[in-house]
Amino acid sequence: MRSTALREIVAGARRLVVKVGSSSLTSNGHMDAGRVDALADTLAAARLGGREIVLVSSGAIAAGIAPLALSRRPRDLATAQAAASVGQGTLLAEYASAFAAHGLTVGQVLLTADDLARRTHYRNAQRTMLRLLELGVVPIVNENDTVATDEIRFGDNDRLAALVAHLVHAPVLVLLSDVEGLYDGPPNRPGARLVAEVRGPQDLEGVRIGRTGSSGVGLGGMVTKVEAARIATSAGVTVVLAGASRAAAALAGEPVGTLFHPTGARRSTRLLWLRHLSTAHGRLVLDDGAVEAVVERRKSLLPAGIVAVDGTFSAGDPVDLCDESGHTVARGLVDYDATELPALLGRSTRELAATLGPAYEREVVHRDDLVILRS
Repeated sequence: MRSTALREIVAGARRLVVKVGSSSLTSNGHMDAGRVDALADTLAAARLGGREIVLVSSGAIAAGIAPLALSRRPRDLATAQAAASVGQGTLLAEYASAFAAHGLTVGQVLLTADDLARRTHYRNAQRTMLRLLELGVVPIVNENDTVATDEIRFGDNDRLAALVAHLVHAPVLVLLSDVEGLYDGPPNRPGARLVAEVRGPQDLEGVRIGRTGSSGVGLGGMVTKVEAARIATSAGVTVVLAGASRAAAALAGEPVGTLFHPTGARRSTRLLWLRHLSTAHGRLVLDDGAVEAVVERRKSLLPAGIVAVDGTFSAGDPVDLCDESGHTVARGLVDYDATELPALLGRSTRELAATLGPAYEREVVHRDDLVILRS
């Protein structure tokens, strides 16, 4: 599709997800109320113009730095969680005041990766956000840093935003940054050029992507923004990466920043998370027949096809499915605890049901909870 047509899609999208990072909301390491107000003014204008806006906002930890008299962003999880606990209220109060000036109400939605991995959790999150939009509320989404652990973190709000766009069926994701878009090298390097469009991986060849922002308060960087764009575009979402100061132009479909073309079609939000963001808690080693059934015929994994279990995991956790050479062929949400599985290996579900009861006549990994990593 031509970039002009995609920009028209951006301009005409009734529902958008907008993500802003800590670096775009802070000045000299502290929250800048003027920047929050400016962003709210832009988003409020879009909302009052008939568009539905979901804002994914970082900044809770940054907002907690000053009240806790910290010199920099905490590096240990406990202190980061404490800063988030203090700062989340401050951040939301800033947004509530800024949007109230336009007669709009905001609602806080705090998520962990676990909320989008487990079926009942992500459906609840989806219902809540869709209902907020129906009520005219602007949802303010953030990772729930106060309870998220290293094992269940999104890792940054760029990736979270990609999943939220998919969750609320938004056709467009706008990533706002402290730089004007994706450059082919460090933006402050003489001769660095803006990459206006990314149609696929080939357009990223030779592009040097930095890891940190300029402010020192954000967690992500251009790496996570490009990864978020890859996640979103693989599910059919158009992505615009632009400077926060150009937010209004980006939402209007003007040729600013970097435009990422959709590369795939819509799929399950949980499966997007499973493929791109999950961390395997263990491994199941499959025989050749099970590998063929899972990879080629897209079947569920049954106990009969498993030859070994490795790791410590509980039912509902992500696990890697490997062939007998150790190569990962798929990842799925397991339906048994690690301690249960060894006694079931190599046995048919019919035999297990007859000897252990009907509760054992089930898949180890259902095909609806599984992504293929090797074709």
